Amino acid sequence: MGYYDEISEGYEELHKEEQLKKVALILSKIKISPKDTLLDVGCGTGLYLDMFRCNVTGADPAPKLIRKYKGKHKILLARAEELPFPDNSFDIVTSITAIQNFEDVEKGLNEIKRVGKRRFVLSILKRSPKLSLIEKLIKEIFLVNETIEEDKDVIFFCTKK
Repeated sequence: MGYYDEISEGYEELHKEEQLKKVALILSKIKISPKDTLLDVGCGTGLYLDMFRCNVTGADPAPKLIRKYKGKHKILLARAEELPFPDNSFDIVTSITAIQNFEDVEKGLNEIKRVGKRRFVLSILKRSPKLSLIEKLIKEIFLVNETIEEDKDVIFFCTKK
């Protein structure tokens, strides 16, 4: 994850506004209980994790990004393809504008499915060259209940098949 470590100093300046806008949209569409457990895969600096009012864990493979997190939730160094959690650990799993950066998209999505119990929110950068592949894989691996196109992302609200 060299690129994200390299831009870690300016990451929030580059992405904060758009990420907060996406998370606000996601929160308007899903119901989260304070008792829910949520994993965010590819959380970066965790700049939006405190918006989720539940028990949150963030995971990202870029050490310099996760060191910038100043919130109250647990955040750890981990790749999407090798999530260090038992099956069905989280009520909700999100991955917001990170899937196109996975080394192995299919393996990462299957790991997300494995650690999640039932609800998933996955967003992909529209301009990603992997967009059509990722959309296809999401539809194969999950049951897509709703798709929203926002400014820069396509957001999928899913459940397990």
